[in-house]
Amino acid sequence: MSDHGSLTIVGIGPGAHDHTTPAALAAIAEAEVIVGYTTYIRLVRELIGGKEIIRAGMTEEIGRARAAVERARAGGKVAIISSGDAGVYGMAGLVFQVLQESGWHKGDSPELRLVPGITALSACASLVGAPLGHDFCAISLSDLLTPWPLIERRIRAAAESDFVIGLYNPASGRRTRQIVRAHEIIAEHRAGTTPVALVKSAYRHAESRMLTDLDHCLEYEIGMLTTVIVGSSQTFEFEGHMVTPRGYSNKYTWQGDVLAGQTPGRSLVVEPLATSRSAEEEG
Repeated sequence: MSDHGSLTIVGIGPGAHDHTTPAALAAIAEAEVIVGYTTYIRLVRELIGGKEIIRAGMTEEIGRARAAVERARAGGKVAIISSGDAGVYGMAGLVFQVLQESGWHKGDSPELRLVPGITALSACASLVGAPLGHDFCAISLSDLLTPWPLIERRIRAAAESDFVIGLYNPASGRRTRQIVRAHEIIAEHRAGTTPVALVKSAYRHAESRMLTDLDHCLEYEIGMLTTVIVGSSQTFEFEGHMVTPRGYSNKYTWQGDVLAGQTPGRSLVVEPLATSRSAEEEG
């Protein structure tokens, strides 16, 4: 091993190698040491033959991050992996905290690099259509690290603001009340016919998907590996797909012409605003 180590934080995508970026594959190939959660190690087992493997369980994230930093500071070429994108509910933030706690500064060993990956939300969305076509947010329902009152406040704010909502970690064997409460809050602000997608293990062996609506989504199995996508007031179902329009039809005809009262490249003119402005001018 060289004196100056490297630490690459790698997002491996949803699980299938077809959806792991070339940059991520190269980072794994170049590494001498691979650090990851046991399930993630299993997803890349075909790529890591002959390498040193440091694996740990679900609740051992700090240990994983410390092991990766320590081996890299000692001169190793280390890759720590997360499914999806390591910077989205992944290991990247924790690795930075461990580096900060250890007194690391830019230019020190290890050299740090991040490789992005396809997020779980993006992967799940691709299996059901185009639900993320307009403004959306992601909220984890796990209260292991975040107080439930704060999570509930975020759900309410997202529902009131008409975001498409992606719910990560919606339930587990011991934790089932959170998705029920989240449903109650969202239902205060969305019609029961609002499309909802339930996607489990996107692009993995046990993949399943279900397109339903807000009134009926709790009738289906929802577990830790399920991602729930709740549509906005504009989201619709089309031929078995969930679609959230960007809003082009508010400004243009389907022939590409600009609608009356609109101007290309200018802010959308909404009728109530135009009426209010006219009243002010007349006054």
